[in-house]
Amino acid sequence: MKEHHNRTIFFVLTFLLYAVQGIAGEPSYNPLAISAGFAPQIIDLTVHDSEREREIPLRIYLPAEKTPVPIVLFSHGLGGSREQCVYLGHHWAGRGYVAVFVQHPGSDVSVWRDKPFAERLTTLKQAANAENFLHRINDIHVVLDVLERWNADPNSPFAGRLDVAAIGMSGHSFGAITTQAVSGQQFPIGQKIATEPRIHAAIMFSPSSPRRGDLKRAFGKVNIPWMLMTGTNDVSAINDTDVASRLAVFPALPPGDKYEVVLYGAEHSAFTDRALPGEAEARNPNHHRVILALSAAFWDAYLRGNMAAKAWLQGDEARSVMEEQDRWQTK
Repeated sequence: MKEHHNRTIFFVLTFLLYAVQGIAGEPSYNPLAISAGFAPQIIDLTVHDSEREREIPLRIYLPAEKTPVPIVLFSHGLGGSREQCVYLGHHWAGRGYVAVFVQHPGSDVSVWRDKPFAERLTTLKQAANAENFLHRINDIHVVLDVLERWNADPNSPFAGRLDVAAIGMSGHSFGAITTQAVSGQQFPIGQKIATEPRIHAAIMFSPSSPRRGDLKRAFGKVNIPWMLMTGTNDVSAINDTDVASRLAVFPALPPGDKYEVVLYGAEHSAFTDRALPGEAEARNPNHHRVILALSAAFWDAYLRGNMAAKAWLQGDEARSVMEEQDRWQTK
């Protein structure tokens, strides 16, 4: 009887341990985990858009998997390039995603690279215009078309490796606005900007709200999962976007798979690889840890349908990677 009682206790404890660790004894969900020693294959190439006579540089981070995996696009900020945010490309590829970093001519590094230092801010402000905004949106449509063709082409290095039915979109600053535009934000009548139906989830690093108009109208029809990431010091000298503009987006979104993190002390460059000129605060290394964990869990939940990832996001676990003064909310 005693032996039977002890065995019962043992099985109960074992069951509880497995429940904590995951189904069938698998390790608990960890969005920061990647294989030891993993290094993605990196391919740089250029897409030609004959309609606009435009060359679109890409940097693609490939995972170890040879079977079809979800695609995640990234759009850089004003004055950036496909070479930025390497930490995101490496981690997302390490999590099994094809990460496609798009460079947008006209609002990329070419705007300021050969200019005297004193003129760079002016040239960047001039590049933040409606024409470049529309070019960026069209760049995304073109790149998605090309990815579909590459996946179907047996002679392409990407043949059969792209799950074109599971595509995520992300971007920082001007890239966040680009992401908002193709993933559900509505614009005033007369501006023909169509939501890209091939995008199933989106992450905005340093989002912003329109200066005029009803925010509920602008964001009220976002019907795919969105995650917003900003910081308490996330301001931009280019277009005078302040923290209030970034924080105004989340309340205007409809409920259902919407998330926002506000990193305490994070400046505009916190989401990039290095600090920007003029930023005086020391960078907090935990910010990148939060960014990687939340973004990976978000992609896992909404591009792979991973229920453990969704539970991690919507439970208490997401807070475990953050610091006390970081703000986190979902709806």
